[in-house]
Amino acid sequence: MTVLIIGLLLIAGTGAYLFFRFARPEGSGPAGPAVNRGSFSSTWTTRPILVVGLGDSVTAGFGAPKGYSYFDRLLKNPIDEFPDMEGVCLASVFLQMHSTNLAISGSTSSEVAQRQIECMPTNAPDVFGIVVMTTGGNDLIHNYGRTPPREEAMFGATLEEARPWITNFSHRLESTTVQIESRFPGGCEIFLANIFDPTDGMGDAERAGLPAWRESQAVLSAYNTAIAHLAETDVHVQIVGIHDAFLGHGIHCTQFWNDHFDWHDPHYWFYFNLEDPNERGYDVIRRLFLNEIAINKDRIK
Repeated sequence: MTVLIIGLLLIAGTGAYLFFRFARPEGSGPAGPAVNRGSFSSTWTTRPILVVGLGDSVTAGFGAPKGYSYFDRLLKNPIDEFPDMEGVCLASVFLQMHSTNLAISGSTSSEVAQRQIECMPTNAPDVFGIVVMTTGGNDLIHNYGRTPPREEAMFGATLEEARPWITNFSHRLESTTVQIESRFPGGCEIFLANIFDPTDGMGDAERAGLPAWRESQAVLSAYNTAIAHLAETDVHVQIVGIHDAFLGHGIHCTQFWNDHFDWHDPHYWFYFNLEDPNERGYDVIRRLFLNEIAINKDRIK
């Protein structure tokens, strides 16, 4: 009997170890913060609106089924929308809305200006722009340690090594927003997401099968500080805080002892490649963008 009990305990212990170390359950249903339906119950403006997507694979919607990227769901609801989000989209508040998504998967921050903004025409003065953008993440993770760290392929860099690259990133962001604003003489608002962390603040990329990166958290934090600084210096830039929202939904999502464990939704919001959201993650980002846009709706005149 004692041997049996010990055996069962060993089996249970092994199962628990494997679950807490490797399991990444995705869950089902809606995810992320609530969105105030009342904010989307009436028209915000009758002006022509152009919604533009810029940046990397997160805005391009890599891995999302057609119509289920955050950009798609900002514009209109899919046919099987969750009840709490029915009618909660930009199509409900803009009578004259057009859109274009110029984001390209794999783009680094310099490529946003070089390959995307150059495709944006200068709009008529009566057009107001709403620009949603995710950028900077690829600067950090490429080339996954396969090559020595360099600018816009920084994986493995020390903070000291990365400082000039971080400064250049900050300057690129400033230049990028100037270029965007020049395309909208009638005004625009830029909604820029910060960068999420699939390690849930632990910085243990090796747990996901990548090379160890000792100073990853410091470099990521510096990039997000640069993004926050842009919003402090440009009144037309608003930050969408996906970094904090995704903590607890990365590779440690099942570990209840983690500081960011989410008791209400202990699930994984990332795609298999670790650098993009899964379908529920895109729902989260859609809600975060809608909330930030709604907060600033009086600026859209």
